[in-house]
Amino acid sequence: MTTVVLADDEALLRKALASLLTFEGEITVLAEAHDGESAVRATLRHRPDVLVIDLEMPGLDGLGAVAEIRRARPDQVILMLTRHARPGVLRKALKLGVQGFVSKSAEPAHITSVINTLHEGKRWIDPDVSALAVVDDCPLTDREIDVLRATRDGYSVAEIATRLHLAEGTVRNYLSHAMQKTQTRTRHEAARFAREHDWL
Repeated sequence: MTTVVLADDEALLRKALASLLTFEGEITVLAEAHDGESAVRATLRHRPDVLVIDLEMPGLDGLGAVAEIRRARPDQVILMLTRHARPGVLRKALKLGVQGFVSKSAEPAHITSVINTLHEGKRWIDPDVSALAVVDDCPLTDREIDVLRATRDGYSVAEIATRLHLAEGTVRNYLSHAMQKTQTRTRHEAARFAREHDWL
């Protein structure tokens, strides 16, 4: 029996997937989480064989939650669900040690199969996800993406500096470079431009 924590902010999808995973195979859903923070808490509390987590969630997103979990549980097996892999996101997820990437539109039987594959110590990336992810035309650095993502979430320069453990001047430099590269006038326009181009 494989144990799972399931994290997705879309309640209907999460509940349906929890039922279907249990129905499809020998999988026990230990807990469900509706955002990144609760995903971290549930994973550290229940210590599942596999964490199944949505990439896009409000507040702390999937990548942020994975980074926190990795610090406390470096060997946690993680399957990330996504609607479409943004260029650069797959690379960042793999750097964080995510073992699997599956499209949210996949059949429950396929997701079940991938969970079991990961539990056996293997890796899995859906072909359609990897095909999208290798087309990386993003001119922004990882740090520029980080500050734009925090800008998009409504944080001030001071708050971004605190969250990313950077000096405020460094954050302003990253934002300035990002604005130049996106040819925008404000950091909010740069964040919107990057989001529209699937770079965040």
